[in-house]
Amino acid sequence: MKKISMAIVAALVFAAIAFSQQQKIVLAAMPTLLDKNMSSDTTAEFEDGLHVALCGAGGPMPSANRSGACVAVIAGNQFFVVDAGTNGARNLGRMRYPQGEISALLLTHFHSDHIDGLGELAMLRWVSKNNTSPLPVYAPEGVADVVNGFNMAYGQDAVHRNDHHGDAVAPLSGTGMVAHSFAVPANGDAITVFERDGVKIEMFAVDHSPIKPAVAYLFSYKGRTTLISGDTTKSAVLEKFSNGVDLLVHEALSITLVDLMAESAQRSGNDKRQKIFNDILDYHTTPREAAEIARDAKVGHLLYYHIVPPLILPGMESVWLGGAEEIFSEYTVGEDGTTFSMPANSDKIIKRRSGL
Repeated sequence: MKKISMAIVAALVFAAIAFSQQQKIVLAAMPTLLDKNMSSDTTAEFEDGLHVALCGAGGPMPSANRSGACVAVIAGNQFFVVDAGTNGARNLGRMRYPQGEISALLLTHFHSDHIDGLGELAMLRWVSKNNTSPLPVYAPEGVADVVNGFNMAYGQDAVHRNDHHGDAVAPLSGTGMVAHSFAVPANGDAITVFERDGVKIEMFAVDHSPIKPAVAYLFSYKGRTTLISGDTTKSAVLEKFSNGVDLLVHEALSITLVDLMAESAQRSGNDKRQKIFNDILDYHTTPREAAEIARDAKVGHLLYYHIVPPLILPGMESVWLGGAEEIFSEYTVGEDGTTFSMPANSDKIIKRRSGL
């Protein structure tokens, strides 16, 4: 017993010494790590071209590695974000993207999981580079109400930050967002919503009924293209504009898995949740349908995002795909941080990063 007691004491002493040394190691390492993070800009490594990263690969349900819908697009020296779901802005920071350099935000529609990070994104862009003008937000008609609401909600925060840090860090002229709305063509045509320095962004309507308006965006830069679907069912219009694109970023929902969730809600007596699960089945695209679009449109690569439901168990990805990989083999099931690069005037499609 005495030997056991001495062993325990020795172990405790060793643990205390190790903990003390651990603190010293952490404090010694922190300056180097902080210096690296403070000065690091991932996008500085990008060659001229079109670069696409998922700052949010999930849908409205909580997921450990897939945040709310958010796609970053770097085209030349311009930085765009499509949708601003939960944690998207913070993920940009984790990815070491220069939030203060965001040129514009584009919204596909006004569901909460695509806009609930708007205020934080605008705030981080503002103070990260003491921007003196608000964040431009391009979206269909109705965006002014969304932007004005967030601007009002964050108005007092802006005053506090200016009071604390002053104009050198937080000039009030740069706070918030400014809306740029456009009418969505109803005949399956596309309109150009942004064109500058070789970057062209086109918009067209998609079918997310009863949610209207809902749109997709087609980015073009120096011979490279990417299309971001937003939320939609499979449609001939989307396939038409996907024709020959380098990277198709497409949402997808597994009916098989959502059906299981609806059945579980029914067994538990949760009628409201069961109705929600049943209601969402008919206004999204399945992985197989997205693969059919990619195959028929002859796209270079298919990047799944807005993954519904969350893939929380080993083997769930295979069930979620439901055989889509047999339809189109050049695909990636996206996670937060998944990044692709398409160098200018080439046919290369390079996966730079699989996740965070």
